[in-house]
Amino acid sequence: MFVFLLPAFCQLPTGFMHRPERIAETLREEIAQIVGYELEDPRLTLVTVTEVRVADDLRDASVYVTVQGDEQEHLTALRALQHAAPYVRKQLGFALNLRHTPALHFVRDTVEEKAERVSSLLEKIEPVSERMKDAE
Repeated sequence: MFVFLLPAFCQLPTGFMHRPERIAETLREEIAQIVGYELEDPRLTLVTVTEVRVADDLRDASVYVTVQGDEQEHLTALRALQHAAPYVRKQLGFALNLRHTPALHFVRDTVEEKAERVSSLLEKIEPVSERMKDAE
């Protein structure tokens, strides 16, 4: 019998995903629907659910969100999401057939902000490298 192991960095089709990963993706879709369409809080109009990570025991889920706006809008939106977390969890319980609906912890997703920072640093480096070429 042959056992074929894929490296951890390979993307697997949905049928081969581990259960926590499948549940995380389903939770992301459902939470995005609830936040986007069911919650009528004006502080949440610019919120995007980017990722959900579920603990191995499926009892806790970290929900990563981005908010368009300044720092104050980020903080306000995260407070509003934390306030709405019990309602969102209850709605997930109705929508999904899980033994336990995970406790939701909303977290600011900073990946895009970090990517913008790296891009701006790279743009600053390019003119310096061009000047060095011209000097040679």
